[in-house]
Amino acid sequence: MTGPSDNLSISFELFPPKTDAGITRLGDSVARLSAANPEYFSVTYGAGGTTRDRTARVVDMVRNRTGRPVAHHLTCVGATRAEIDRQIEGLWEKGIRQIVALRGDLPDGERVPEDGYRDASELVAALRRVGDFDISVAAYPEVHPEASSADADLDHLKRKLDNGAARAITQYAFDTDTILRFVDRARAAGIEAPIVPGIMPVANFASLKRFSEGCGASMPDWMCQMFDGLDDAPETRAMVATGVAAEQCRRLIEAGLTEFHFYTLNQPKVSLAVCRTLGLTPDIPAENAA
Repeated sequence: MTGPSDNLSISFELFPPKTDAGITRLGDSVARLSAANPEYFSVTYGAGGTTRDRTARVVDMVRNRTGRPVAHHLTCVGATRAEIDRQIEGLWEKGIRQIVALRGDLPDGERVPEDGYRDASELVAALRRVGDFDISVAAYPEVHPEASSADADLDHLKRKLDNGAARAITQYAFDTDTILRFVDRARAAGIEAPIVPGIMPVANFASLKRFSEGCGASMPDWMCQMFDGLDDAPETRAMVATGVAAEQCRRLIEAGLTEFHFYTLNQPKVSLAVCRTLGLTPDIPAENAA
């Protein structure tokens, strides 16, 4: 693909670093990523709200550093309805208008409060009661690990959208045909809202493989062979990762999908290289940059 893609829309997901130094480094990465002209950034939220303060700090930093919209992730497990409602009201009062609404996972040893929102569809409804948020929700091309069936998973996605979410962002899936089949099934089920593929550029294959096993994302054999041995060869790994992610985006664009959400893992290099391959022209950081 050559030339700029006028109808291509991208967004970048970040996570809150644990230290002040990490947040400073992330600020530099955000400045580089903003050169790709993303529609917005999003910032994740730890299990049970464990990163609440750091998430808020990163949201503020990104807004101030780039002037671009920032979506604040919000989870509902591990808190009562009253607690979540207060958080929602606080976000609205602070001027946050974009939310990624998720059920979330409980920290080890904690239980779901009896007076709590049970899932993301109830959280979306709660957000709508407070204000006219622009809400994104999660979708699972390979089916959520806790879903009783693929049809039940789609029904739950439809409830989230019917309750007021504007779009669905997919869990990453490396088999592009899996994403395309999921979109076809969603459309056949009457889901008309935008479905935005989540793109995961490979940063560290060994850690990504471990994470994928925990969240139900499969790792194709061809991909394991392609990245075998490259965790000790970061430059080669970055080139291979760029090619894999760019080819996936190219196929999705050919199928009519033109919105992509990049899970950057706070590492801009490969995401920026993919954007360049797709016809965007961001300033590429120096070769010795993160």
